[in-house]
Amino acid sequence: MVSDGLWDRIAVLISGLCLAHCVATIAFVALLSSAGGMFLNPLVHEIGLGIAIALGFFALGRGVLDHGYIMPVAIGSLGLGMMMGAITLGHESGHDGREVLYTMLGVGLLALAHDLNYRATH
Repeated sequence: MVSDGLWDRIAVLISGLCLAHCVATIAFVALLSSAGGMFLNPLVHEIGLGIAIALGFFALGRGVLDHGYIMPVAIGSLGLGMMMGAITLGHESGHDGREVLYTMLGVGLLALAHDLNYRATH
């Protein structure tokens, strides 16, 4: 077992994995530092909210036509409203993290609405 070079092949494999890990970590950190500014751009949030509104309107509205229950639309509208309100607070205005809290609550309510809509349809 020792003579066939198994341990050397394992050592080379581990060394290669270590090298790949180090290079990937450096690339990942560099990507995060350069992309971080882009994700704080208000336009990214506005576009994302627009997509959420369009998908919510389509999916939840379609659900009402399919099953006739209005509750998913009501909960989804509340969630979207919270997200719209949160976007008006902005990042730099010092609201003690309320923007993040309201966004997370709104997204959670919207997800709940889509889950209720799915359950009512299936």
